[in-house]
Amino acid sequence: MSRLLPFFGFLLLVALFGFGIWWNTQHDQREVPSPLINKPAPAFALPKLDDPAQTVSRDNLLGKPYLINVFASWCIACGEEHPVLMTQGKSIGVPIVGYNYKDAPEDAKAWLAKHGNPYDMVIVDQEGRTAIDFGVYGAPESFLVDGKGVIRYKRIGPLTPEVIEKELKPAIAVLAKEPAP
Repeated sequence: MSRLLPFFGFLLLVALFGFGIWWNTQHDQREVPSPLINKPAPAFALPKLDDPAQTVSRDNLLGKPYLINVFASWCIACGEEHPVLMTQGKSIGVPIVGYNYKDAPEDAKAWLAKHGNPYDMVIVDQEGRTAIDFGVYGAPESFLVDGKGVIRYKRIGPLTPEVIEKELKPAIAVLAKEPAP
């Protein structure tokens, strides 16, 4: 019997490996559940990109839904997402707040000047401290926040036309049915 232990150990490893492969094919790796869904967005006060003397806080944004889109000039995937925001951003039905993440403001300004600015406003988190409170893994990420300041949807990775149509717009439609704060 003791001679069969290595064989059973090998079978166990094969089974675990097979389960891991199956699990990865069944689940989108970008689907990381956020503990902040249906909870208040973290408090923040961040400077505006175009006027650093002015700050924007969570409380300033209360009253109507908005989308926070985390981006950076150094982010390759943000470059893939950006044309989608340029063409479809105004049609989603809520203001888009650009959240410039761990980026030099001059670099962000140059990047937006070159590629266009789909945002209603841009706030800057150069150190990335507030992003920790949001649970940001990296850029791009997007958060749909309702008029009461509650996070209703989170997307890790680029927004695509399919994601906008199948996930974001339906989530926004649900918010439109809710009573105003």
